[in-house]
Amino acid sequence: MQGAIHIDQPARGAGLIGLGAVFVVAAVALLGVFRGAEWYADHVAVPRYCADPAAAVARVGRILSVPRPAGNGATRPYIVAAKLIHLVPQRAGEATSAYLARLRDEIERRCA
Repeated sequence: MQGAIHIDQPARGAGLIGLGAVFVVAAVALLGVFRGAEWYADHVAVPRYCADPAAAVARVGRILSVPRPAGNGATRPYIVAAKLIHLVPQRAGEATSAYLARLRDEIERRCA
């Protein structure tokens, strides 16, 4: 056809290559974040409790068993101890006493 306009189309699959590259970059970034968080927990966050692990475990026990563990006193020690619940979570159906023993063992293992 004379006078028809021809539009060049990109090579088939060119968009998929770009999408694959974005996926790879996102996956590498997520892996880096998770590895960094694991390193931080092992080398910075948990070792903070090495000075007095018994007090930290006792505070976690109070957090799990008392509605207002600090009462009208300072809450900061309990907030700091609550981070342990996130770093070493209680397993489903695990008794509080078993969890506190496992938490104490985990702190001792990471502080050794």
